[in-house]
Order: sequence, then structure tokens, then C-alpha cells
Amino acid sequence: MKLSQGFRMAFSSILSNKLRTVLSMLGILIGVATVIALVAMGEGSSRQVEEQVSSLGTNMLSVTITGRGTDTTLTKDEALELANIEGIAGVSPVVSSSASVKYDKTSTNVTVDGITTEYELVQDFSVQSGRYITAMDERNKTRVALIGVTTSDELFGGDDPLGKVVLVNGMRFTIVGLLEPKGSSLAGSNDEKLLIPLSVAQRIFNSDGVRTVYIQTTEMDVMDAVTSRLETELTGLFRGDSNSYRVFNQQDAMDTLNAVNETMNTMLVGVAAISLMVGGIGIMNIMLVSVTERTREIGIRKSLGAKRRDVMLQFLIEAMSISTLGGALGVALGYAASFVIETAMDSPTAVSSDMALYAFLFSACVGIVFGLFPAYKAAGLKPVDALRHD
Repeated sequence: MKLSQGFRMAFSSILSNKLRTVLSMLGILIGVATVIALVAMGEGSSRQVEEQVSSLGTNMLSVTITGRGTDTTLTKDEALELANIEGIAGVSPVVSSSASVKYDKTSTNVTVDGITTEYELVQDFSVQSGRYITAMDERNKTRVALIGVTTSDELFGGDDPLGKVVLVNGMRFTIVGLLEPKGSSLAGSNDEKLLIPLSVAQRIFNSDGVRTVYIQTTEMDVMDAVTSRLETELTGLFRGDSNSYRVFNQQDAMDTLNAVNETMNTMLVGVAAISLMVGGIGIMNIMLVSVTERTREIGIRKSLGAKRRDVMLQFLIEAMSISTLGGALGVALGYAASFVIETAMDSPTAVSSDMALYAFLFSACVGIVFGLFPAYKAAGLKPVDALRHD
């Protein structure tokens, strides 16, 4: 029997039992669609996190002081002296806290960061209008502030925020700059912030020391060396207590997130593989029923000269056709589901063409594997016994 003839006979059988065909391919369809949609969500989230980490800069380090007491805090001067370490391009000490910001009758809770002039360079966070916080603001403890675009919209609507006075925990601050939109990062939204001079933040938040220091290295290749030098310096400052601080590497965070994403994708593929196996069992059961119903037809074909391999090939092609059709429809449904998820739930998705191809090919293999037993059973029927079947 020619291969083309086998496909014609298979599709003829599929079309003659449409409901049975749909039910038999349902498991394959759902399995393929599920794996594509779930992996697309995981890949989309991974890319979003990578973009956020990249926006912060892969040559960025942050030092977080985790201990308590005067012996486990950094002064502003101690933090700035870290810039003398070889391989460091800039240092920005920060005092951060959540605070209530009010304008007229509108109020909102935002993150307020106390910063120095180095913050603009190290964090690559500029103003789109107005001016930045200056060294004079820092020395004179001037109550001025830079405002994020989201916070500005919440407080002032579409009005220009420059020159307006807001209350931060009841204290008056004049807005002198509107920050560029920067989006979200691992630490939260950068557009829902208020930046004030570090000296002012230390006073209103009762913080003598600095709990966070952002550090920019000269290049990404020196990250490990700079991290080692930083740890040596900080351990000395904290009298040998290495548990009083934590050095956070943006590149390490990205690598960890990628590893987690790969693990999640592997788990999702495993779950989908189980679903496809269940779909394969469904195809096998339907094909066994089909063999029983078509026993007499098989007997007639064999009596007319059809060989064992011809009958086996016919049922294998039929099983593979059902599974590949289910796989193709599953790929289409997976793409559609990913689009709906991204649009309706505002959740980033990224459909991998490789994953779609692998899922489709796996569905075809499932059809062949689970079609073997019914095909073997059909091929093994004796013509005399088959013709006697009612």
C-alpha cells in the first residue's frame, strides 16, 4: 500500500466519525495548548524580570545593612569612602522609608528615598523637568523633593508639579524636579517615589546611619573582584561580623531567576507530557474500538490481498493523523490563549516557536506510540476469523 493511499484512507475514516475523532484528540489538544500557554507566561515573566534587572544595570551592586545597633550601621562618609575601592565607578548611599505624601485633599503612600547627588549617575535616574538635588541642598538640609511620574499624576493630575508644596509625614517639601519615567524594578515601582536630600531623610526618619548603598562598577567583568573587596572592607568596618551586611549582585540575581525559570519550564513540560500521555491512552482506546468495529472490513481487505504491514500502516497513520491534528489545533489554541492572557490580564507572555514545534512533534510521536498496539492487533487478525465477525 502506498503512503498516500494510507493517508487518504485514514482521513476518510476520521471524517466519517467526526465526534469520535474530536473526543479522541481532546487530550492531545488540551495538553499542547496548556504547555504552550504556561511556558509562554513563564518566558514572558522571565524576560520582564531580565529587562528590569538590565534597566538597573548589570554592573550594579547594592549593599544592604542587616544588623542592628550603632556598630552595624554605616555613616554617610563611610559609605562614600567605598568609592575608593578599585573597580568602583560610583557610590550612592540611600535612606529609604514609606511615608504619607499629601497635596491639598489628595494623599498617597509612597517610598521616600533620601539621596545624595551621586544617585543620578549611579542609578541612571534623571529628571525630565526642573533640577536635581544638589550638594547645597544636602548641606543645608533643604526640604526639596523630586517626584516620580506616577506619584505626580496621583497628586496633581496633569498639572506641572514644579514649585508645588507637598506634606511628607506632615512636613512641607517643595517639588523641584519631575523624574523621568523608569518603570518597575525588583524593588518595586521607580515611578511611585519621592526623592529628598539624604540629610533631611535621616532627620525625619530618625536614621543616623545608612542602610542601603548602591554601587556602580567600572565594568561588568570586575563584579566578582569588586564584591570580594567590598566584603573585605565591610567585614573590617563591622569588626569581623560578616552577617551584618549583604552584597547583592544584579547579575547573580538574573542568573538565579533564569535558573528558576528553566526549572519551572521543565516542570511544566513534565506536566504537559503527562497530559499528552493521557491523551495518547485516549487515542489508543478509540483505535481499539475502531479495530473491533472494522474487523470485518479488515478481513475483506486481507482476503483481497492486503498484507499485514498494509493494515498496520493504515491504523498507525490514522492514529498519528488524529494526534497531529490535535497537536496543530493545540498549538493554535496555545497561541490564542497566550494572547488573551497578555491582553485581558495585562501579564507579559512570550510564545517560544521552538516549544510549539517540540509540542507538535511530541504529539505526533504520541500518536505513533499509542497507535502501535491497536495497529498490531488489527494486523494480526486472521481473514477467516475476521470475516465471521458480525
